[in-house]
Amino acid sequence: MSEPSESTGYGQESSNTPIVAVDDNINPAASIKYWNTVSATSNGMLAALGHYPWYSRIDLRGSKLFLAKSRRLVPGCTTGGKLALGVDCGAGVGRVTEGFLCHVCDTVDTVEPVEKFTRVMKESSLKASGVIGEVYTVGLENWYPDKLYDLIWTQFCVGHLKDIQLIDYVKRCCAALSETGILVFKENISTDPNGNDMYDEEDSSVTRTDEKFRSIFKEAEMNVIASELQLGFPKTFKLLPVRFYALRPKA
Repeated sequence: MSEPSESTGYGQESSNTPIVAVDDNINPAASIKYWNTVSATSNGMLAALGHYPWYSRIDLRGSKLFLAKSRRLVPGCTTGGKLALGVDCGAGVGRVTEGFLCHVCDTVDTVEPVEKFTRVMKESSLKASGVIGEVYTVGLENWYPDKLYDLIWTQFCVGHLKDIQLIDYVKRCCAALSETGILVFKENISTDPNGNDMYDEEDSSVTRTDEKFRSIFKEAEMNVIASELQLGFPKTFKLLPVRFYALRPKA
């Protein structure tokens, strides 16, 4: 994501105005309205995020490398071959499923709240061939998995969840992991000079700090077993940092 024009911080303290948490600004209806204006194609969605034509190739390659590293850190997890079942959360039209997850999982379920995006996945060749399994047209805050996953991949979407919703989502994902399953987040990171989360009015989303993400994962009783920045983006482009987190249950 390109950088939001300005951070709202946590509100201005005064005798009459209470401090407002950044995530209180999130409006789910406004978010859905925005994404319904976006073209239901991979290029359309990348353009909406402020990205560039070469972005997807670098993004997908980085994801593949990070997952390979993470699998080696989980006792009993196979380091070669495909995982049995994964899920792409915040899947959009299936860019990440098609370009990455279908190459590392036998079957990939998808979760996406925008109906015109899920329609693309339901009509795709990957769905016809059985590579895409269940397609859930629902927001992450209302997704309650009823099966166990070897990989839960969540990318560029949790900015539409309030902090308390994100904590609950992580807890539900934790309960939906197989014995060697991995929960991965790949998200933009705030560059606010005061160390605050940043609110973007255009799509009604929040870009969180690394510290906020780690606090949320701790609250949800998940361990960060690996974390690193996505590398390879040209420094001449003004892009927000992108960070991976691989999580496993504390128990």
